[in-house]
Amino acid sequence: MNPLRIGNFSGFYGDRFDALREMLTGGELDVLTGDYLAELTMLILARDRLKDPGAGYARTFLRQLEGALGLVQERGVRIVTNAGGLNPAGLAAHLGELVDRLGIPLRVAHVEGDDLTAGHPGALAAHAYLGGFGIAACLRAGADIVVTGRVTDAALATGPAAAHFGWGPGEFDKLAGAVVAGHVLECGTQATGGNYAFFQEGDVRRPGFPLAEIHADGGSVITKHPGTGGFVDIGTVTAQLLYETGGARYAGPDVTARLDSVRLRQDGPDRVRIEGVKGEAPPPTLKVGLNRLGGFRNEVVFVLTGLGIEAKADLVKEQLAAEMAKSPPHEVRWDLVRTDRPDAGTEETASALLRLVVRDPDQKVVGRALSGAAIELALASYPGFHVLAPPGKGDPYGIFEDTYVPQEEVPHTAVLPDGRPVRVPPPPETRPLAEAPPAGLPAPLEHGATRRAPLGLVAGARSGDKGGNANVGVWARTDEAWRWLAHELTVDRFRELIPESRELPVTRHPLPGLRALNFVVTGILGAGVASRHRFDPQAKALGEWLRSRHLDIPEALL
Repeated sequence: MNPLRIGNFSGFYGDRFDALREMLTGGELDVLTGDYLAELTMLILARDRLKDPGAGYARTFLRQLEGALGLVQERGVRIVTNAGGLNPAGLAAHLGELVDRLGIPLRVAHVEGDDLTAGHPGALAAHAYLGGFGIAACLRAGADIVVTGRVTDAALATGPAAAHFGWGPGEFDKLAGAVVAGHVLECGTQATGGNYAFFQEGDVRRPGFPLAEIHADGGSVITKHPGTGGFVDIGTVTAQLLYETGGARYAGPDVTARLDSVRLRQDGPDRVRIEGVKGEAPPPTLKVGLNRLGGFRNEVVFVLTGLGIEAKADLVKEQLAAEMAKSPPHEVRWDLVRTDRPDAGTEETASALLRLVVRDPDQKVVGRALSGAAIELALASYPGFHVLAPPGKGDPYGIFEDTYVPQEEVPHTAVLPDGRPVRVPPPPETRPLAEAPPAGLPAPLEHGATRRAPLGLVAGARSGDKGGNANVGVWARTDEAWRWLAHELTVDRFRELIPESRELPVTRHPLPGLRALNFVVTGILGAGVASRHRFDPQAKALGEWLRSRHLDIPEALL
């Protein structure tokens, strides 16, 4: 049987608008997937729904598809997307109206049952992460476009693969292979050189979107359309495999994929073959993402220029502390960012930034009273006083939490093109999730001369967020570098290099097949991205910071 060619045209809500058309016209495809949902996106859509009960889906998808429906029909490509967000039925209805208006006979189906908000008082949105078999049911019933709500990102690939090859719920190795391919595809151009540690090795000014050729045994090849920008090699695929993952067992609703079984092989220019993926029965529970409002947040950034930076910072802190004492915010955080340099050639490079962030359940406490107090210092504080922007009245911020419910309690439902709802049963076999056995490490590199140098000269990294936790995947590019990295970059060394992590739980997961270490730092992001706890709230650049830190590296590797 020929492989199933699944492409991606969106990695987040706001991705390249023209990508859908580019993928349809760039080469052969069977299925196009669009991933629009993230933890923060669900909160944004929930707030949209508060204003308009008919909202809650990714509006841009409708506009993208309107200009490409004729191509979808002409090319015979099926579209699978989670753009339905909090309202997949609403988006499906709008798509039906669009199809009728344009006179293009495409059949629309959708997947629902993920919305558990009614059972979680106080949550703006509570949605279970569904698997791919609802999507498969819609495709088997003849749907040309399938809209879902909150499914796992990889389900956008496992559903079409299960439908195409006739896989059942117990074919764990095959499903796991599709999960791994889907995880590589889900973030779009991150698999083709975007956000890549070694981006200078190719032309990534406009990387093309990726596609996977999935085979009947679950193996796949990651590639892209001919002539598109970017590049696909073992490094770009490794980086994406490490993105927002944890240990060797990568759990999902349909299967637990063993990341320690993955093997990558360059299969020609811009082609990487994924082989050997093993799967196990999925956990008996489904993850449920909860989004709720945490209170109100305000921020002021003071610019400190020239001499006496520390003294200037101390002065404004003392002045505002006296004002805040009248009605103390629940949380106050000061950060002094030393972007200044001595004898600077521009005023900007002579300046540091002092950032004040306050949070409180009461908007008045962090609102005009505080911002007014900050601005009233304009003529009565340190020399050169100014701020980056006038402070506002205080904005609401969100908190993300996750919980778990038994799979059988979630009404996973496929609504077929003829409108019939079909219940998707939970998996017949499950297995509680547990840590994988410790991975065997290679023999340490022989001792020799070393040089103090950045880690990034010999290792790549990619980092991301899962709720309040961050993961940092670090991989070596050669077997010799892996022998050094596996023994050098311990949890203690990681904490030394990333001081923020020193008081937090840090777990290290070796993945020798990828020559990689995956670190999970628990709690570094506070209550998740929507709470904007730190300077880089999604830990997108945490890996690049780690790569910039200096260690004693064997000269043989440099």
